[in-house]
Amino acid sequence: MSKDQNILIVDDHPENLIAMQAILEDEDCSLLIASSGNEALELLLNNEVTLVLLDVQMPDMDGFEVAELMRKRQRTRMIPIIFVTAISKESKYVNRGYDVGAIDYMFKPLNPEVLRHKARFFLDLDLQKRRLEEKLRRSQDSMRELQRMLNDQNGKGK
Repeated sequence: MSKDQNILIVDDHPENLIAMQAILEDEDCSLLIASSGNEALELLLNNEVTLVLLDVQMPDMDGFEVAELMRKRQRTRMIPIIFVTAISKESKYVNRGYDVGAIDYMFKPLNPEVLRHKARFFLDLDLQKRRLEEKLRRSQDSMRELQRMLNDQNGKGK
């Protein structure tokens, strides 16, 4: 894992932010902290984010609204969102979360080991994606170089 990977933690209760930071502090990544939906969106605009841990119930803009806005933007559309909530486990709330783009739900109080495993999974997945993108970029560079060489060769043969 890599320090250039960021996990965004969004919760309006400072004690929840501190708890999630403590759980994830040993992960080899940076933790971005937001205490509101607007602050989260600002951090998403200014940083590459690997995973968002998003509280559902927040004043002004709830987690569902943040997720909806994330899914509307090309840059943030594919960032995994795990809702972290203390609200009812009723299926209507859970289903709404999935409808707006959540990939998972965790209910408070959090199980630290489960949160660490989920975070590690998405950090590892992001690293694999980055490696594949780098291999693709190198392959495309090689193809362009081969094409240039062929064009040069064909130009000399005329």
